[in-house]
Amino acid sequence: MQIRLLQAADLPAICQIYNQGIGSGNATFETRLRTEADLQSWLEQLDQYPVLVLEQQGRVTGFAALSPYRSRDCYRGIAEFSIYLDPTVQGKGYGLPLLQALLQQAQQQGFWKVLSRIFTFNKASRALCQKAGFREVGIYEKHAQLKGQWLDVAVVEYLIPTNQNGEQQ
Repeated sequence: MQIRLLQAADLPAICQIYNQGIGSGNATFETRLRTEADLQSWLEQLDQYPVLVLEQQGRVTGFAALSPYRSRDCYRGIAEFSIYLDPTVQGKGYGLPLLQALLQQAQQQGFWKVLSRIFTFNKASRALCQKAGFREVGIYEKHAQLKGQWLDVAVVEYLIPTNQNGEQQ
C-alpha cells in the first residue's frame, strides 16, 4: 500500500471511484457523474488543497481530498475533506491511514481545522472519522434532497493541534 499525491495519470481511476460514490447514494448529494476534465482542476490546486491517492499493487483504490470551506478570508485555515474508496477495498482498514495522511497534509498546509458532512446513515464513514480523532459537532436536519428524499448529515470536525499562541505544534 502506498499513499501519495495525485498525479495526472490517476484521473481515470479517481473519476471512476468518485462516480461509484455518487452512484451508491451513500457518499454525496451530488448526482451528476464526473468526467476526468471535471477533476483536472484538482491537479492545479495540489499546492493548496492536496489530494492523496491510495495505490495498491499499481492500482489506485481510493483517494482523499481537501477543498475550500468558504471563500471569506477568515475561513482560509479551514478545509473540507472527502474520502472515497473503491468498493473492493471498503471495510478493510485502508480508510484510516489515508485519512490520517490527509490530516498530516492539512497540518503542513497550515490549516487549523478540517471538517465534513456525512449522511447520518453512513455508519462506516462516521466510525472512520471517530477513529481518526474527529468529533461530531451535530446534525443538520433536512440538509438537502437526494432522489426526492430529505437527508440529514452529521457534521464532523478535526482540530489540528496548536499551542497557546495558536501556532501549530
